[in-house]
Amino acid sequence: MTSYAELRAVTKSELIEKLSDTLKLPAGKAEAIVNTVFDSMVKALERGEGIEIRGFGSFTVRKYRAYEGRNPRTGETVHVAEKRLPFFKVGKDLRDRVNAGLGTPLPEDKPGEPDDTDPNDDDFDDDDDSTE
Repeated sequence: MTSYAELRAVTKSELIEKLSDTLKLPAGKAEAIVNTVFDSMVKALERGEGIEIRGFGSFTVRKYRAYEGRNPRTGETVHVAEKRLPFFKVGKDLRDRVNAGLGTPLPEDKPGEPDDTDPNDDDFDDDDDSTE
């Protein structure tokens, strides 16, 4: 079984590159789109608002009261200030899709093969059957 430390993370640069390639956008425009989405999400969380992305999950801000903790090295009592932290709750669709592939590596995109995330592809399906 793969440990968390061995898992590879997708970087922001890779997201920008994928968006640029998929939508045939200049890298600068793709970067602006990604930054706009992330900045909007951060600002909403800073205001204490939640973010809900259907089929993906939701982000909320959880508040934690101040408390007296203990320094594990010295045993000394320390004051831990009140804080607010972002929290992500995975959506059912995403959880099901991730678990469906449990134990099998995800296939790499092969050159020349249609990209299943390309909205310009005739076979593209965003899996969103809802009407909003």
